[in-house]
Amino acid sequence: MQATRLTLICHAATPSLKHARFADDESLLMDWQGAALSLSGRYPASAHLLCGPEARTRQTAGLFGEQPRIEPALRDVDLGRWKGQALRDLDSGELNAWLTDSAHAPHGGESVEQLCTRVGLWMKSLESEPGHVLAVTHPFVIRAALLYVMQCPISMFSLIDVEPLSRTELRFNAVWRLRLETHALDPDHGKIHAPH
Repeated sequence: MQATRLTLICHAATPSLKHARFADDESLLMDWQGAALSLSGRYPASAHLLCGPEARTRQTAGLFGEQPRIEPALRDVDLGRWKGQALRDLDSGELNAWLTDSAHAPHGGESVEQLCTRVGLWMKSLESEPGHVLAVTHPFVIRAALLYVMQCPISMFSLIDVEPLSRTELRFNAVWRLRLETHALDPDHGKIHAPH
């Protein structure tokens, strides 16, 4: 049985990230049009390129290929009335409730529990689809995917940091596995390089 390979790519940096605000549907900070296809050689052409529906994921996906397929399951968590709001402007009690109770959604959008369920159902659907999926998405979605794979309690959700343009490699072959890639140190020159 052929394995499923899932590469999760976090979208590139946005103005909201720079200014400690919850994201709205915004463009990237980088010149994404000028950088189009600049990362297209990193993965085989046979990989299925997917992305969330937001501008920031579509623009980031454009670095890897021309025709990403929009996958609704990869959309960012719905933060309701908190979209675009600075963290410092939110009611601290509501923010704390959201951070400590995964079933709570004081913003009127999606709870962390609902997000994790959505992402888990999508990942379950990939188990019967062998091949390589390259999915450009959001930090919250990647956190949910890691909880699903590692079978961690939902209380671990906020302990995972996901950087812009970071890559998370997952494999499914009867069970899901997190794959940590190593880099070899060249003893002759002291340089680090990826293994072939």
